Amino acid sequence: MIPRRYLIAGLGIVLAIVLAVILRPHDDGAVETTQPAASVDTGESGEAEAESEEEFEGEEGRGGATEAQEEAEVTEKRLEALAEAKAKGRFGQKIAATTAPATGWVGSTALSSDFDDWEPAVATDPKAPYIYLLTTRYAGRDCGVHCPTPWIPLTVSSDGGATWSPQVPICQCDRSKAQYDPTIEVVPNTGAVYSVFLNWDRHNGFSTVFTKSTDHGKTWTDPVHVYGNVSWTDKPEVTMSPSGKDVYVSWNGPQGGDLYVGISHDFGASWTQQKLSDDKRYYYAYDARVLADGTVVFSESSIVYSGLTNTSGEVWHHAVISRDKGDTWENVVVAKVPQGELCVADGCGPDYYTGQTSVVEDRPDHLLFAYEGPTTDNGPQRVYVSTSSTAGRTWSAGKPLSVAGENATQPRLASSGGGNARIWYMQTAGHDPDAWNVWYRSSSDGGSTWSAPVKISDAPAGAAGYIGENGFGEIYGDYGEIAVTNTGKTVAIWGEGFSYTGPGGSWFNIQR
Repeated sequence: MIPRRYLIAGLGIVLAIVLAVILRPHDDGAVETTQPAASVDTGESGEAEAESEEEFEGEEGRGGATEAQEEAEVTEKRLEALAEAKAKGRFGQKIAATTAPATGWVGSTALSSDFDDWEPAVATDPKAPYIYLLTTRYAGRDCGVHCPTPWIPLTVSSDGGATWSPQVPICQCDRSKAQYDPTIEVVPNTGAVYSVFLNWDRHNGFSTVFTKSTDHGKTWTDPVHVYGNVSWTDKPEVTMSPSGKDVYVSWNGPQGGDLYVGISHDFGASWTQQKLSDDKRYYYAYDARVLADGTVVFSESSIVYSGLTNTSGEVWHHAVISRDKGDTWENVVVAKVPQGELCVADGCGPDYYTGQTSVVEDRPDHLLFAYEGPTTDNGPQRVYVSTSSTAGRTWSAGKPLSVAGENATQPRLASSGGGNARIWYMQTAGHDPDAWNVWYRSSSDGGSTWSAPVKISDAPAGAAGYIGENGFGEIYGDYGEIAVTNTGKTVAIWGEGFSYTGPGGSWFNIQR
């Protein structure tokens, strides 16, 4: 995700320098990268690099110029941190295997020991043993004719996670400057795979694009823009009807994080857009579902920013709902909470742990909504789950699931139906802001009661340089994800790192 509205001062770089600095380290065990299945050309290839940076920045300046500069600076800083960590022998070595996995789990595994991976995503096929993993990769081997930084590799398992394909770019996207915010979902009735991500190109700036695969990720359609005339977009989230015909994407836009939804009723071929907010609140979409009756629900949060660095007032958690295939929308506030604990890691903005949500339908018309918040301003957050038996019209008070006194964030929900729900979340250990773990719980009665927490970030201390005796140094990415396989097993994926600046890796674990 593009850094949340804070400015890292003093770097003063230009975009051309950032994107020219692409590290190509030797891979100690990561899978060889191959040519991508999908690509999109945004102009005459012979003239691509001749276009001036001033022209590109002028286009980007229509909306989101500040955010573009912030992201360029963060990218440069991450590349420097990666090079420094490798030079000091703190990153790039073979990662030790998990020898004592959590009970009932295979054991956590990193997507790569050598690459700097951030903000992963996962999707599973409910009718077949396919699992799809994406991540956001800073630097690394060339991923084709042109390799942006960062870029989004895809790996696929056709056997429930026993073996994995090579990690290849989901889209080479010729002349793309950078790619962020990968999301991926499987169409329940057909097994087609849909993905939406941010593509940063010379002509369109940050643009949300849609692509799909009908051959289990081997080939992908050319990306289609979902945003119409919106000049800049951030943080997309996607969901679709069981047939895949009706597709919905939420993102925030250029005017202070306004809430938008893009809608397609032809399997993603064409799109219309609706702006759903016009106030001072800055929206972030984190999860989405189409319910059994066709109702669309996005879980979102909204924050008020005072300047570029600080937030003020309450954090609101929203269920954004349409009951008529996107013609009209309801914005239901599920909970209002104080500002959360500030992040103190290198490069971190004050809102990094704030405003995370997730939503799932565990049986018809019954929803669970996960969020986090403290009891007092800037206090440690707890993870809560609220339920609705009215398809999102009304919600219960939140039930706390994380430990009081520890800081917790990033709850993610999944369900296999029949009242079953699963959740993972991040939580500190011993009140230490530099010791984080991932915890898993489940419910068989629609969220009324929950199993005891199980730590699924179970790699041994020292397996990677950022993993200590009590946990990993920092959450690496604004989100991770959770899904359920066709055999009812949970798959969880998340990011771990030294700090917000990194480097770090994307880790996943699967139930036995």
